[in-house]
Amino acid sequence: MATAPTALIVIESCFGNTRTIADAVAAGLTDAGAQARVLDAVQAPASLPAKLDLLILGAPTHNRGLPTTATRTQAGKQAGAAAPNSGMREWLARTTIPPVLTTAVFDTVTSKSWLSGSAAKAIIKALRRGRGRDAPSIRSFLVQGQSGPLADGEEAAARTWGRALAASTTNV
Repeated sequence: MATAPTALIVIESCFGNTRTIADAVAAGLTDAGAQARVLDAVQAPASLPAKLDLLILGAPTHNRGLPTTATRTQAGKQAGAAAPNSGMREWLARTTIPPVLTTAVFDTVTSKSWLSGSAAKAIIKALRRGRGRDAPSIRSFLVQGQSGPLADGEEAAARTWGRALAASTTNV
């Protein structure tokens, strides 16, 4: 009897849009019978659980890539909230991700043109460094304006993507 696949979703979110997408992906994974947990990068463990089938990483796109301390501070001021000292960039630097672990990556972007850049592509580059592999699935979700809300249909698309990720996990 196959056990339900387990997924960990590690994110950085400044205005809540990336968190909303992560929660929708988790709901889609759960719909398909997986166990899913969402953690902010500042709370995520540097040592991943041994019984993990899928790791999903997500972040907002800032200045064509991953957020930095400066862009987090700027976003925090805009949102009227304190910005964390670290995020996805720092978590990736301190975390060992086993090469056999299936990974997927997403970002939130204000435009899907090549000019806007991609936090997801920056995560992929970090996964390649010292790990020599790509994420098998990558998605960008559209946000209206700099702080949101999400564009119409993006939350539903994230839930659908979560179901597809669960279906593609080997233990399903």
